[in-house]
Amino acid sequence: RSDLPIPSLASPLSLATLASVSSPPSASLVGLNTSEGSEQPSPEQLPGSPSERQLAVDEKILNRLFWYFSACEKCVLAQVCKAWRRVLYQPKFWVGLTPVLHTKELYNVLPGGEKEFVSLQGFAVRGFDGFCLVGVSDLDICEFIDNYPLSKKGVKSMSLKRSTITDAGLEVMLEQMQGVVRLELSGCNDFTEAGLWSSLNARITALSVSDCINVADDAIAAISQLLPNLTELNLQAYHVTDTALAYFTAKQGYTTHTLRLNSCWEITNHGVVNMVHSLPNLSVLSLSGCSKVTDDGVELVAENLRKLRSLDLSWCPRITDMALEYIACDLHKLEELVLDRCVRITDTGLSYLSPMSSLRSLYLRWCCQAVSHLESWGAGFFGVLVFWGAGFFRVLVFGMLVFWGDSVPCPLAGCPLLTTTGLSGLVQLQELEELELTNCPGATP
Repeated sequence: RSDLPIPSLASPLSLATLASVSSPPSASLVGLNTSEGSEQPSPEQLPGSPSERQLAVDEKILNRLFWYFSACEKCVLAQVCKAWRRVLYQPKFWVGLTPVLHTKELYNVLPGGEKEFVSLQGFAVRGFDGFCLVGVSDLDICEFIDNYPLSKKGVKSMSLKRSTITDAGLEVMLEQMQGVVRLELSGCNDFTEAGLWSSLNARITALSVSDCINVADDAIAAISQLLPNLTELNLQAYHVTDTALAYFTAKQGYTTHTLRLNSCWEITNHGVVNMVHSLPNLSVLSLSGCSKVTDDGVELVAENLRKLRSLDLSWCPRITDMALEYIACDLHKLEELVLDRCVRITDTGLSYLSPMSSLRSLYLRWCCQAVSHLESWGAGFFGVLVFWGAGFFRVLVFGMLVFWGDSVPCPLAGCPLLTTTGLSGLVQLQELEELELTNCPGATP
């Protein structure tokens, strides 16, 4: 049927995950060590009558059928016969997937003990334009560039995790791979801020840097000066200070719409002042783990970033109910609010959010002073929730309380003030299907 939905594909695609799928012995799941000329049964060799065999290799049927299999299943199905492989190796079946390649998977050991870089032709045929390399060195990256046919122009996204890439390796990679516009560096401790100055270029529009010990304020200076077209910056760096948030240029103030500052412990309200003036067009902001930010910082955000649709304040222990009042008053377009581990939030603060008709998702995991009397929310916040129903509200999490569309699981975790009486407020939720009460000592049978 033409109106059947096309399932979405999970991302990224890990070789470790693929390896868990049963497959014929010595067969490659994703194309490593396997050439296009590998022996596979022809249509005539398939079991069944001639008409059944013909249907089994009908490309029109297969092009519709294969949408209903997961990525791991497609890797196995591609080994059935050449006809299936030809259909499955069309790039359309692999859009949105990112292969994850670990160092040991990049080489074959020859009989003499020497190593040979594996063939990546199977990836090229499927048109993969993004890769995640784990545990690689400068030499491994150079080998990847030399052996992947699309590396020079066709790769748009590169992620390096727990790797020993140096300043020189980073410079060579970005110089050779001219198509890269999205870059992630995670757990890479051998490059320095000088390497960012020498390698970053204006074509990069999205950058993520986390757990890289040599990243501090000068790295932000390099990013602000060298990436005028930056639309998204994800940063987790313990040594970045308030000063760095004033480095962003006027061009980035116009183009940058997503900023995630995760566990940037040195950022204070002064840094928030610099940020809201430098990047006034943000629609997604995360200050998760920025533990020095207070209600005053949230007030600055609410007053100056009116376009925000997503705000993450999780693990900000100084945030109180007052911050929620600022949010409710000024952020009228906000759709997602994350308050996990904001331990000073109470029911009073949550009541401020009830008029926010745009809010779709609210996360309150381990807010130990909140959700103490759900029954009183029946006419208030829950009343709004029930009114919104499946039409507006999508996700509500209390501890781990989730209401999602028409299918409503309700796990509660880490809400010590919750009582049996309070749970009576949930009777209005007609779509409730699942209730979890982990670490809620006040809830009894």
